[in-house]
Amino acid sequence: QVQLVESGGGLVQPGGSLRLPCAASGSIFSINVMGWYRQAPGKERELVAHITSGGSTKYADSVKGRFTISRDNAKNTVYLQMNSPKPEDTAVYYCNAVWGTTQMFSSWGQGTQVTVSS
Repeated sequence: QVQLVESGGGLVQPGGSLRLPCAASGSIFSINVMGWYRQAPGKERELVAHITSGGSTKYADSVKGRFTISRDNAKNTVYLQMNSPKPEDTAVYYCNAVWGTTQMFSSWGQGTQVTVSS
């Protein structure tokens, strides 16, 4: 099992910055990919960014050049650095981990609200 705990959400002004940490615990050795998803009211959950165990990253086109995903292996934590956020980035942000060896599983955090507004 892998458990995820997000933090760092809140209100941020357009053009500001915010960092979202996601701490993993449990069978962290089996994590293949960790990522951040978001869901705005009335919309489907979408991938924001992910990072593989090998360090490869992927970003949604809408956040490229503004958001950065990184990880601290010593702290078992993945970060989403949000720079120059826009009102359309307002959503509940969820951390996700894909883990396993012979079979893959997916774990989700509880979500953290990010509101971009002046």
